[in-house]
Amino acid sequence: MQPRIPRQSVSEPGGHRADHDARLGEELAAVVSGARRRALRDGDRQIDTAHLLHSLLEHDPEVRAVFEGGPQLARLLAYLVQRSIGYGLRWQGSVEDSGAVPVVTEADGFSPLAAGAMEYAHERAAGRGADRPSGVDLLAAVVTDPEARAVEVLTRAGIDAEALLTGLNGRVPDNR
Repeated sequence: MQPRIPRQSVSEPGGHRADHDARLGEELAAVVSGARRRALRDGDRQIDTAHLLHSLLEHDPEVRAVFEGGPQLARLLAYLVQRSIGYGLRWQGSVEDSGAVPVVTEADGFSPLAAGAMEYAHERAAGRGADRPSGVDLLAAVVTDPEARAVEVLTRAGIDAEALLTGLNGRVPDNR
């Protein structure tokens, strides 16, 4: 029986295994791995910020708590699920890049915005003295650029991404 999700070797395009990066820690490695699987399942060439947002919501209870559960979280998850069958289809075959940040070429398998978000999450963690970024650090990073697909998803779900980022900038993640 063929697996539904093709395996990717490190030598294949997009096969960079950042999800096994020691700088991530176990929690974020699971988030990146989940985002990679979602990108493959959606037929996308790269992990984008919406894949990271979806995976964060699936794997990190602290990130889910930011959205206070209930209708807001349900609406957000519904838009993320619809991505592969609805409005997200227009993203297939295109690269997520607002042009606002320099293109990161070392992060194979990530859109330029997602690669920049990963780096920003590390910088944010280092700024508070942590060795590794938390899910909240990555959440703040994926909503930093107003052109990010994660921001578009949040906006469609009725969530003010700018207000979310302001709240996240004042929040110190749990040190696990």
